[in-house]
This record gives sequence, C-alpha cells and structure tokens, in this order.
Amino acid sequence: MTTANRHRRRLAAVAAALAAVAGLLVQAAVSASAAVPPTPSGWSLVWSDDFNGAAGTLPSSANWIIDTGHSYPGGPANWGTGEVQNYTSSTANLSLDGSGNLRITPLRSGSGEWTSARIETRRADFKPADGRILRIEGRIQMPNVTGDAALGYWPAFWALGSPYRGNYWNWPGIGEFDIMENVNGINSVWGVLHCGVNPGGPCNETTGLGASRACPGSTCQSAFHTYRFEWDRSVSPNQLRWYVDGQQFHSVSQSQFDATTWNNMTGHAGYFLLLNVAMGGAFPNALGGQTPTAATVPGRPMVVDYVAVWQSGTTGPTDPPGSVDARSTIQAERYQAQSGTMVETTTDTGGGQNVGAISNGDWLRYDGVTFGTEPARQFRARVASGAAAGVSGLVQVRLDSPTATPIGDFAIANTGGWQSWRTVPANISGVTGTHTVYLTFSSGQPADFVNVNWFTFSSS
Repeated sequence: MTTANRHRRRLAAVAAALAAVAGLLVQAAVSASAAVPPTPSGWSLVWSDDFNGAAGTLPSSANWIIDTGHSYPGGPANWGTGEVQNYTSSTANLSLDGSGNLRITPLRSGSGEWTSARIETRRADFKPADGRILRIEGRIQMPNVTGDAALGYWPAFWALGSPYRGNYWNWPGIGEFDIMENVNGINSVWGVLHCGVNPGGPCNETTGLGASRACPGSTCQSAFHTYRFEWDRSVSPNQLRWYVDGQQFHSVSQSQFDATTWNNMTGHAGYFLLLNVAMGGAFPNALGGQTPTAATVPGRPMVVDYVAVWQSGTTGPTDPPGSVDARSTIQAERYQAQSGTMVETTTDTGGGQNVGAISNGDWLRYDGVTFGTEPARQFRARVASGAAAGVSGLVQVRLDSPTATPIGDFAIANTGGWQSWRTVPANISGVTGTHTVYLTFSSGQPADFVNVNWFTFSSS
C-alpha cells in the first residue's frame, strides 16, 4: 500500500470513528440494555451476539443458522417434540427490532397454520477447557401472554451436543441443556438436563432431570430476566448449574451418572445454542391439555437482548501472567506487536476496532495464548476485504516465530468491502500448551488485501 493510500485509509478511519460515536449516542437513547455486559473479572468472552442492527432485518448469518420447516432433513417429525408450527425465515417471525433485541414471533394464518422461528449458532464447540467453567447466558423476556391466550406457547433457550448435527437420531445421549424453558404463559422458568437413553435411563427421559421456579420480582412474561447455565470442570466431580437473575435453582453432579453416560454428553467437541418459540407439543400439552387452542392469541414475541458465552480464567495455575485463553474471542487490535498495519473503527457487529491496511509481509503478534491440554484443531477469523479484482492473499497462523512453518491458513479475496465481514475457518495442526501466536499475511501483490476484526481457536 502506498503512503498516500494508507493516509486515505487513516482519514476514513477517523471519519468512521466520529460517525460511530454519533451512532452510539443515538443507540444509547433508544436502548440502554442493547449491549452484552462487560466481561466479569476473572473470565474471558468466548462468543456473543447483542442483536444490534436495523429494524426488520434477520440476525447475523455469521453467527446463526435459521432452521425451517417441521423437522431437520431426515430427522424426527415435528422436531421430535410434537410441536405444530412451521418454522420460517420470514422477518414477520424472526427479526431485529432496531433497539438491540431479537424478536421471535409466533403467528397464525387465516387457515389456522402456526408459524414461528428457530435459530441455532453456527459454532458447535461451546465447552469449558479442563479446569475451567463455561457460562452461557441470555437476557430474555418471554412472550408477554398468560392464561388461555398463552396455551401452547413454548419459548426456549437451550443447547444441543454437536454430534446431533447431521445425525438427528442420537438424542438424548449427546446431551441437551435447557437453560430456559417455559410453557403456557406460566410464571416459571424450567432448567432441564436431557441425557442417556430414551425412554427412562439416568435422565428419566423423556422428562429429563429438571427444576423450576418463578422469576424473581417481575413475572417471566412482563419483564426481561437473565438466564444462565454453568458447566463447571474446575471441581471434581464436575457440576452443571442453572440460574435466573443470578439465583441458582437447579444443579446436577457428574456423580449422578455412570462414566459412559457422562462421557457421551461431555466427551464430544461441545454444544451449539438454540433460541426458538414452539407452539404446542409434549411439554405444553402435559400442563394444559391439547394446545394450542382457539383461544390462543398469536403475535406475542420472545424478546432476546443478548446471548453470551464466557469461560472462567484468562490463565490457569501453570500459565504465565498475562496469558489469554485461545478459545476466547481474541480482538485483533489487542496485539503485543505488529508490522505494517493500522487500527480503525469497525462497523461489524459489536463495534469496536479492527486491524486494517494489511498487505503482503505484514504480521501481528499475540503473547501468552493458552491452548490447554485439549488440542485446538481449528482457527476462525473474522475478516473483510475491499481488495481490487485479482488481489488476494493468505491469512496464516504461526507459533512462536513469524518465520515458523504455518500450522494453518486460509485464502481471502474481496468480500464486498473493507467492512463487509465474514467468519472464515481453517484447520490447524493440533496445538496444546502456551504459545506466542503470529498472524502473518502473504500475497503475490503489494496492495492491501484483508482487514481482521477478531480470531479464536477451537477443538473442532
């Protein structure tokens, strides 16, 4: 990149920063709760979505898969639960509201067909490292409807074991964590674990091992509440815990299960997260008779402020001070050293800054990246490119030296603009321990070819 071109990029970055500040002031006036909370002390952010975006648009396709129809292809009918709605990708059923929230809205057509929405994270590797605690949290207002008008409503925030993808017949052995479930407008949150075999087994299927309680203060339907699930691998035996507004109401211990059952639901790559509002099915029918009924009122959304995943500890007992968890979201601008790049304001989801003006031979250095004892085998980076036609390059990962052999890389060309972001994965050689990580950039042309917002590592 010529000096003049770098200067123009820097002037554009300043202008973008001023615009971002103005936008933040407007956004703060619209919704004071539109952002993911600050990362708690002693934790690292693994992944999040605060659902900021224009009203009437779909949630980020980089973060979420939209499920449609009455089942997965080749999977159990009615999603295996007897629910009656047809899931769609219509913004009438699924959309951002422009105030930092996601709305999932069940609707009923003139012919009586119910439609709604269900989404699941693209990432399916949410799992605590050995000795750590994983915290999955969402701030949610359940559909604001009660009594007969609510019969059949079944909102949920939950997680499924990654081996379910592409199989659909290995439930419940692969595990299911229901972080928040509710039916029929009852002022109660249910937390449930599904595991083992069906029917019966150690998780008493199809009921599961669950507990429930009323939402603290305001009802679950009339206000936002924070629902949290923790998977604790820092204690032996391991524990699973459920919370509402910080108050624990359910727990399960590894000691309650045989080794095979526990390994089947925890020994795989991890979990993906889901948000949906079903209509009818086994759970609401069990508490309200056959649902939905003629009295059930459509159009009452579940409103989601944010979903976030944290992991305890930025360091372990044997890690050097200042270490960063490889499985957390590592912001590109938090490097310890760099060559040839600049930092600019980003318009990507979540805001903040990205590293830009990256061309052949540039590099970024990150010290003390801790992978733990379970090998990381995949690298993901959030990248954008406004490179000219014919200009492309490689984003490479190297350990401990900028000239070491890359352990993995991916190619990137124009993505539609310097702020047109996508998450690109790359397989890497299995990495354990603590390393200095270098991102290096290689291209056959001298022009800039990529911006980087963040990156992370995972087991699969």
